[in-house]
Amino acid sequence: MQKFNADCLHFKGDVPCLPHKENGYHCDNCPKYTPISKRILIIKLGAIGDVIRTTPLVKTYKKMYPDCKITWLTQTPAILPKGQIDEILKFDFASSLYLQEAQFDIAINLDKEKEASALLLKVKAKEKYGYILKDNVSQPANELAFHKYHTGLFDDVSQANTLNYCQEIYALCGLEYQGEPYLLDNHANAGYVWPQIDKTKKVIGLNTGCGDRWTTRLWPIEYFIELAKKLINDGFEVILLGGEQEDKRNLEIKEKSGAKYLGYFSLPQFINLINQCDLVVTQVTMGMHLTLGLQKKIVLMNNIFNPHEFDLFGNGEIVMPEKKCECFYRGQCKFGQSCMSNLPADLVYNAVNRLITK
Repeated sequence: MQKFNADCLHFKGDVPCLPHKENGYHCDNCPKYTPISKRILIIKLGAIGDVIRTTPLVKTYKKMYPDCKITWLTQTPAILPKGQIDEILKFDFASSLYLQEAQFDIAINLDKEKEASALLLKVKAKEKYGYILKDNVSQPANELAFHKYHTGLFDDVSQANTLNYCQEIYALCGLEYQGEPYLLDNHANAGYVWPQIDKTKKVIGLNTGCGDRWTTRLWPIEYFIELAKKLINDGFEVILLGGEQEDKRNLEIKEKSGAKYLGYFSLPQFINLINQCDLVVTQVTMGMHLTLGLQKKIVLMNNIFNPHEFDLFGNGEIVMPEKKCECFYRGQCKFGQSCMSNLPADLVYNAVNRLITK
């Protein structure tokens, strides 16, 4: 009977492992045999940006336990770097069924959605962190999660918070954040080419949208036009970034400013397009997290969020309206006109010039 090592980091159970496919090794004499030191589950289902800014945990756990196996459950598996996370699962019935019967040393749920908290309740793990289902609602699994939990419940607590997101989730896990970067595949090997972009110039990307949820953060289109004109006049290559939702907006900015707009793309191609930029100007969006994950310079426009929440890794500036925003975490301005109209193009332009010359 053939021996197999189910405790090996390379072992799959349902298909041949990589050492066998590459070298024909069998488990009874495999020089690549690596016993798993820890089995770690991370549940982070949510928005793409939130998934990206949770990835520093992978680097930390791999440093703490070099031969650990990390399983990550998410709704957006394509965003995660497959070469650095051992098992990436899409949140569905099959994955949920598997995880309820699997066993882990450490299980972490960083989402307050009831389904994520219910799953952590069911998962078999020696240590559990984050949020768990109690009394039919998501609650802290232990006292380490109290701080992050309370900032999500009470606006005044959230406004007084001075920790960035990574510091908060590390504390929630009983760890100390030390500036570990985001993990993100830049899709450089996907064969994307961008002949329209003049790489002899510094390339500035303008990410012009903000999504549907937090429309209070949308910068006026005429300000983007003014900024693009100034940057083009200074000799920069300016390209417009966004998805299908921003297509009409970007076409207008292109027509009135002379900036380049190459269209909207699949997520991997969009990531690679951002990777062509030297600096990106963006509101608080998925584009912000992608820019930080690619370690690009960034000018971040913010109004409704606590600026302490964002770690720009010493590679950017946060610019805010001259008039203080009074719509903290509101999707629509209670005064009828967003204070982003009080963030003039010159403020953003000056921040770009300070950063691009560093």
